[in-house]
Amino acid sequence: MKCSRRDIFRLGGSVAALGLAAHSGLLSATPAKSMRRSDYRIKKLYHGVAYYPELWPEEDIDRDIIEMKKLDINVARMGEFSWSTMEPARGKISLDFFEMVMDKFHAAGIDVVLCTPTATPPIWLTHNHPERCHKNSDGDILIHGARQHASYEHPDVKEACFNIIKAMAQQLGQHPALIAWQLDNEMKAHVAEDFSDAAIASWHRWLRKRFGTIDRLNQAWGTHIWSQYYQSFEQVPAPLKTPFLHNASLSTAYRMFNRESISDFMKDQSGIIREYSSAPITHNDNPAFNIHHERSMEALDFASYDAYPTDEQWGALVFRSDLYRAAIPGRPFWLMETSVSHNGWLGNHQPPHPEGFLPAEAVLTYALGGEAFCYWLWRQQRTGAELPHSAVMSAWFKPSIGYKEVEKLNASRKQLEPLLVDSTVAPAEVAITYSDHARAMIETEALDRREGFPTRYRGVIEMWHATVRDLGFHRDVRFENAALDNLKLLITPAMPYVSEAFISRVLKFVKAGGVWIAGPVTGIRSVEHTVPTTAGLGLLDELAGISTEFVVPLTQTDSTGSALDVTAPLSGWCSAMKVKDGVRRIGTIETGVAKGYAFITERKIGKGRVVVLGAQPHGEQGQILINNLINHYADMAGVKERYDAAPGVVVSPRNNKKGEKFWIAINMSDQERALRLPKGVIDAISSKSIKSIRITLQRYQWRAIQLNQTLG
Repeated sequence: MKCSRRDIFRLGGSVAALGLAAHSGLLSATPAKSMRRSDYRIKKLYHGVAYYPELWPEEDIDRDIIEMKKLDINVARMGEFSWSTMEPARGKISLDFFEMVMDKFHAAGIDVVLCTPTATPPIWLTHNHPERCHKNSDGDILIHGARQHASYEHPDVKEACFNIIKAMAQQLGQHPALIAWQLDNEMKAHVAEDFSDAAIASWHRWLRKRFGTIDRLNQAWGTHIWSQYYQSFEQVPAPLKTPFLHNASLSTAYRMFNRESISDFMKDQSGIIREYSSAPITHNDNPAFNIHHERSMEALDFASYDAYPTDEQWGALVFRSDLYRAAIPGRPFWLMETSVSHNGWLGNHQPPHPEGFLPAEAVLTYALGGEAFCYWLWRQQRTGAELPHSAVMSAWFKPSIGYKEVEKLNASRKQLEPLLVDSTVAPAEVAITYSDHARAMIETEALDRREGFPTRYRGVIEMWHATVRDLGFHRDVRFENAALDNLKLLITPAMPYVSEAFISRVLKFVKAGGVWIAGPVTGIRSVEHTVPTTAGLGLLDELAGISTEFVVPLTQTDSTGSALDVTAPLSGWCSAMKVKDGVRRIGTIETGVAKGYAFITERKIGKGRVVVLGAQPHGEQGQILINNLINHYADMAGVKERYDAAPGVVVSPRNNKKGEKFWIAINMSDQERALRLPKGVIDAISSKSIKSIRITLQRYQWRAIQLNQTLG
């Protein structure tokens, strides 16, 4: 089914008329040459460690390898903090030590992920060169001694980074132990926007490329307000401290500039590596990091992430697995870092994992599409800032607190491996949208200050994800520009700007029978973080067949709304709507400043529906209302892949090469939990029939269950 611009304009009105500058290019990028393979299949489940041979006597390496083999460690990651060892003086590069270590690993049958060391530049690069250092929003210049202190915008820093990467790729890029590259390490985990002189010069170039003329910028940002009007791009400031607040357009654009630029720096690194090495490339990401996550995937061949949850934060593993599984379709993700027992750094630490939690984490990760589960770190660091962090081995080389759990994990991995290498995760029918642009906008303009509501964009998306998960749906988290293949229900909360391109994909999806739920605050801003001037929700008003009369904050107004047989408190910014002919009013505001207006609407388009949720239900009744809303439209859309499981039980459906279906069910709760089964299933490990249609999973227990079904 084709979706033309006429379809969009008929449903949404002219983009230019709505003030949505088509030239902005916020999410545009040119993909780098990739080594991705569409036919990739997992051959084994990797069980890995972060390894730092440069920090210990050379004679320890053989002892380390012997101990790793006892635990079936089959991959080691190294190099990310090793620049000063590789290049102790500028231009004096020697990689022979690391080649020797890789030789030893290869002889032992242990694969290697080699990292570019650009997160920790050596002292010679920044000493007496403050202009090469990162400057934060307070104007502080960050100095040598930790990591991520250099400005990747400075040409001297870039040149040094690219030189060491080129040397590594030339000497080590074809090593038989090498199975993958990792770019940098946790890019922008410790720093946010860069305000150095080099960054500001890049900012002006970015603006010129994006707008072409300063007049177009002035028009898009409305800069005559407060006499902000600029005569040249060089006059446009970075949003450093000002007496009150900067223009929202400027603040959001500066965030996007920095995050796009870092993603392009990653693409530059990949380009150098690919000249000399055919090994696939990844980066250990995390949704908290200050990069453009979707754009960064263009530099990668497979996605990976880091996560250090406590036993109460296991939902973060599910969320990130669902996000990074969908980030590069068809290629399994890696969990590149997690703690053996407890996370820790100077003055801080988490509680140690309870018995059984670490194996459950690994089974969960593998089952949801992970190819690798890797620890940070192999041996406890004896110096530095992360002394309290758990490791497989202590600094004095004794099995540490998590050692026995690693042994249990490995036993589960070996049980699972035959099942998982022969299968893939079933396609999800439900997805939640993740938008890097929305994140930047909400960091500029928080949209609900109610106590208990997530303060960050990521928290809002995780909140919706947890609801979908706990209702028993198999789900993805998909980037804003991702395809909508296989979906039946798409939920898009907290995305203030809805682009023409997104509307086009949604329209095609809805016409074919999908249901799109546009959540609270979706559509209330333009691409340049301004207020739409011809419709309250931009293109969404016409697409949904509504008229947004006004947008008003409901927090602390005692507002309530009724829908689907539930009345609940409402909060946050509310789009007070009237429906047009042929559009159903599903929810009405019963009390408060917007009494009488619709807050949930439904429009049928083709075979599907566009649903707008214009305010955030909260509290116990609010959760019931949201549950009812999702269940109602999942049923309407024909969603089949869902499970009758108690909270805490995660089910990953998988399909094998024979077309057979099975589940991996994991109880991530510290209490026993129940799961209802279809009839006629068998235990996929023991091959024994399971007679009961309801089983109990003990804390952190998992089961592999083969269904009496095949793909039709």
